[in-house]
Amino acid sequence: MKDRILSIIRSLIFVAFALVLCAAVFQFAGYNAPLMLGSIADGAFLRPGAMEQSLRWALPLFITAVGVGISFRAGFFNIGAQGQFYVGAIFAAFAAEWLKGGPAFVVIPACFIAGMIGGALWALWPGLLKLRSGTDEVITTLMGNFLASLLLVYVTSGPLKDPSGSGQQASSRPLDAAYRISNSLGLSPTIIAIAVVVGIVMWLLVNRTAFGVLASLAGRNGTMVQWQGAKLWQLGLSSFIISGALAGLAGTIELMGPNGRIASGFLPTHGFTAILIALVANLSVVGTAVVAIFFGGLASAALYLPIMAGLPAAAIDIINAAIALFITARSNFVEKFLRLGGRSQ
Repeated sequence: MKDRILSIIRSLIFVAFALVLCAAVFQFAGYNAPLMLGSIADGAFLRPGAMEQSLRWALPLFITAVGVGISFRAGFFNIGAQGQFYVGAIFAAFAAEWLKGGPAFVVIPACFIAGMIGGALWALWPGLLKLRSGTDEVITTLMGNFLASLLLVYVTSGPLKDPSGSGQQASSRPLDAAYRISNSLGLSPTIIAIAVVVGIVMWLLVNRTAFGVLASLAGRNGTMVQWQGAKLWQLGLSSFIISGALAGLAGTIELMGPNGRIASGFLPTHGFTAILIALVANLSVVGTAVVAIFFGGLASAALYLPIMAGLPAAAIDIINAAIALFITARSNFVEKFLRLGGRSQ
């Protein structure tokens, strides 16, 4: 428990360092850094309706990030959440098209099942290549992101193309209102309930099942798990499938919730932000929920910065990149500081 708390503190220090660094860079570039930080706080949490908008972005990110955390815990670096997110949305869109005209209580669950299957299948082939042939999963899942992006362009320009579109961006035909689970604001009791159920189920899976214990052990020492009689390939493949299914579920939520359709290149940083959330949260399910709200707030603030601080919305991407840099660098100074603090207690 103590190590986990120290790890979370370390991550929070890294986030603070990243914010200070970005503030200094923007100040040097001629922007008002205090105004920028204040605008981020206002846009994310303080202004009226900000919390609802932050949750709109946070809930799908949380679902994807929890899945990423499952595969990372097992020692498999699934970097393909973006592609699995896209393919899940594509499968759900095809299901909605094929079942068009059917009752909502049939079509909506069918779309969610299709989306989870699509995401799981897109995670399955890199998992099989890793476990059967030893192929580097970082390369295959990253390649899967590019392939899924091209597949998204194909289906939105071909089989699912909206003939009434403007031509500026290829998109699918809009989903019937009867099949939507939220309005364009993207927050509804249904989406909140899905996120809560995912969080509870994943927490129980990680902390209260043999799979969760063995997967965590496999991530630290696969040989020990094999000595225990467990099959490493089963743990690994299951973690890939769960991770992909949850990313596909998030893609389905975006389709059937705020977007109401899929478009080429929509939410291009969703999967990568989810990976960052999982790392900042140290792969903890509860920590992922808290960190997802923070990053959801940053996404909400991106719409607010150009108005209040004169910064482009891409400033949030720079902040995310700085956080990723600090989290992955694992500063020796911070590590030594935390160890000294632990010894003094």
